[in-house]
Amino acid sequence: MKDTIIRGMAANNQVRFFASYTKELVETARSIHDTSPVATAALGRLLTAGAMMGSMCKNDSDVLTLQIQCSGPINGLTVTANAKAQVKGYANNPQVMLPPSPQGKLDVGKALDLGVLSVIKDIGLKEPYVGQSNLTTGEIAEDLTYYFATSEQIPTSVALGVLMEKDNTVKHAGGFIIQLMPFAEESLISDLEARLQDFSSITTLMDKGMTPEDMMKQLFDGYDIVTTDSITPTYHCNCSKERVYKAVMSVGKAEIEDMIADGEPIEVGCHFCNQKYVFDLDDLKSML
Repeated sequence: MKDTIIRGMAANNQVRFFASYTKELVETARSIHDTSPVATAALGRLLTAGAMMGSMCKNDSDVLTLQIQCSGPINGLTVTANAKAQVKGYANNPQVMLPPSPQGKLDVGKALDLGVLSVIKDIGLKEPYVGQSNLTTGEIAEDLTYYFATSEQIPTSVALGVLMEKDNTVKHAGGFIIQLMPFAEESLISDLEARLQDFSSITTLMDKGMTPEDMMKQLFDGYDIVTTDSITPTYHCNCSKERVYKAVMSVGKAEIEDMIADGEPIEVGCHFCNQKYVFDLDDLKSML
């Protein structure tokens, strides 16, 4: 199954949905950052959510950042996405190891523990929009559901999942975001709440070979459903030596003079893709 995000409407346009399969995206991130299984699950969920939320952006220039600051041993996560569902991210402690949860699953909630979820939208205004909510469970899907309800006042259901192979590579990853339109009828809301309560875990469905389309058809069985379009999510870092050069230059004249006085080239790494950039003394002098 290839990575994809489908977007559409259901129940006479009373609901909009985004459903995704993101195995390759999450495996790319795991490979870049050499994440432990629980860090792969946490980062993979946030990357999947970021790709879907990025695809909600109206303009190609819009940028969305999901940031989790937390007290758990993973020490926080950052994901950035754009309208093309190009996404990148990292965990502050990618090698965190924890015993399984009482249910025998990767304990993402324990890895995050208490904290704050921030959603930062840079949509070309003078200042970016920043919405925040407390982590409710640390399981990320529930935390995003709570964020949409409290910060954006949009009744939303978020499901996210990452399933690992025995060799700690990614077997399946994906998720969905379902949002009610303001005119949604009470009977539909009650029915959907009951269906979501009984809905199998998303990793179970993916492991049965179900596609994002299959999952949406099962969830909305009996209602009309229209898939409007699809997009391929990818792990993409837009760093370059030129961008990093400008970032180093921004530290100021005194700092750069100190670097030159040390007489050694400096190496700067990108958090998102681990690419290393070296600037020699001539580069540093040119920054002055």
